[in-house]
Amino acid sequence: MAGSSSGFVVGLTAAALATVGFLTFKAAANVPPDLGERTGGALGVSTSKAPRDSGDPEALPAGSGSGERVVYSLDDDRVWLVGNGDKVKRTFQVSPGSVDPAPGAYTVGSRSSSITGTDGMPVEHVVRFATVDGVTVGFSAAVPGGTPQPDPVARTGGIRESRADGAAMWQFATIGRTVVVIP
Repeated sequence: MAGSSSGFVVGLTAAALATVGFLTFKAAANVPPDLGERTGGALGVSTSKAPRDSGDPEALPAGSGSGERVVYSLDDDRVWLVGNGDKVKRTFQVSPGSVDPAPGAYTVGSRSSSITGTDGMPVEHVVRFATVDGVTVGFSAAVPGGTPQPDPVARTGGIRESRADGAAMWQFATIGRTVVVIP
């Protein structure tokens, strides 16, 4: 009986490994080849410091592209969700990770409703758009009750938003949406 049980376990293990291998292959095949690649200057995006309206720090910076897009300012730690006609639908402050993408235009390449972030925090509404030196960069909202002290030396690409802002980003920034990063 012991011989047949071990053979059964070996068979189940082999089947499980084959299934995991197949699912890994399928997942890799569905990752956009341009995730993390800049889409270029076709959108009229300036990679130099965009002029700001000193009277209204929430105003959309000039030189941040055109059309529906997410604009992320590295210097201001601010995001704008921009709809048709360059109308700002929402703007909010964010807390950047330790790894920043270079200024330019990107596209949303993948999303996850909930995962554990690179800093060990449980996060939701994850919208990924770039990869920098092996670190994935994207927007996300921390889930209440997560680890209060993330690892301070971890290289993280998570750009944290409030849960309400994360929900708005999730609705707006679907796969293929342009993300413009400005200085």
